[in-house]
Order: sequence, then structure tokens, then C-alpha cells
Amino acid sequence: MNRIPMERKVLSENDRVAAELRAIYERNGTLCVNFISSPGSGKTALLERTLAGFEAGRRVAVLTGDIQTDNDARRLARYGFPVRQISTGGACHLDARMVQKGLEGWPLEDLEILFVENVGNLVCPTSYDLGEKSRVVLLSVTEGEDKPLKYPATFYRADLMVMNKLDLLPYVPFDAALAHEYARRVNPQIEILNVSCTTGEGFDEWYRWLEAQRVQTGAAG
Repeated sequence: MNRIPMERKVLSENDRVAAELRAIYERNGTLCVNFISSPGSGKTALLERTLAGFEAGRRVAVLTGDIQTDNDARRLARYGFPVRQISTGGACHLDARMVQKGLEGWPLEDLEILFVENVGNLVCPTSYDLGEKSRVVLLSVTEGEDKPLKYPATFYRADLMVMNKLDLLPYVPFDAALAHEYARRVNPQIEILNVSCTTGEGFDEWYRWLEAQRVQTGAAG
């Protein structure tokens, strides 16, 4: 009987904290990017390749969320940028309060980009605003091309779809054009990039997209 009011209360509190985070990001000109995908789609691999392509002086940091273990954080820390792990202890998503706590002690005024790697899940993370400017959903070619239709809220609320693992296309029955069509059926405004974290294909376009978002954030800040 009380489930819906309780959910509304939780989301209302989350939105309040998210608004505080967004105001901080905007004030400091920090681009916050929230990555959402199903498990195994390649979020961590995308971040690894992204960090590897940055110059050492870039003011970039990563918060990575997982139910258990700090495996992703240890993988990402090898590239020399600040990384923190958020262990949700069973929760299937990050929320704004977790992010706020994860950022404690970090000099946000010095960050130009903050990457937030959400828990692998195409359902729960969608409902939780983390104060991000940009929401990126990953879809790998090892999944079904109908994922945008099965999880429409996730793709509807995303700014960008990154179709990952292009190098595997010759070996899997995946229709890339149909995946694009389904994503745009759900969200006509969604931008789409095709990449391979293995070969580096598409990463020039990915870096250009990030830079465009960063410039917009700096102009707004």
C-alpha cells in the first residue's frame, strides 16, 4: 500500500541531492558523464581506452560503482588519474547520495571531467539522476539489437548511445543498422557512436564528442 509514496519520497530526496551536485559541477565547469549499460557491455574497457588516450596533465577523475569488489577501480587506477570505488553493498544502481559521499575530499574545482561508471544494469540506474550533464548508454554487439525496445526508458533518457565491440560484428548475428533504428525510434534525438575498445575504431569521434560536451559545460559554468 505504501510502496508508491515511499518510492516517490526516495526519488524526491535523490533529485534534491542531484540538484546540489549539478550546481557544483556547473559552478566549477566540470563535465559529469554517467555511464549506464548491462553487465559485460564494456564500460570499464571504454574508460580504460579513454584514460589511456588522455595526456597525463588532464584534470580527469573516475567514480566506479559495483555491488562488490574494487576490480574496476584497480583496473582504471593504472592510468594515473584519480579513481574511487563505490561499493553499493547489494544495490543495483548508484544514487546521488552515494556519488556525493564518494566525492568527499576531492577538489572538484580542479576537475574538468568526472566519469561515473554505474552498476551494470539497464533498469534501476535509469531512475536515478546523479547530477550529470551527459548520460551515455552502452550497447555491445554481443547483445540483442532490440535492447532499446526492451529497455526504452534507459535509451530515452540517454544523450548518447555508444555501440561497442565493433570488432566482433563479423562473428555475431547482430544487425547494427537495426540497433540504430530502434534507438532512434525510442529517442529521435539520441546521438550514436560506434566504437571498438580493442582496435580503437571510433575513438576519434568519441574524444570529439567528449570535448564538445566539456566546452559546453565550461561555457555554462
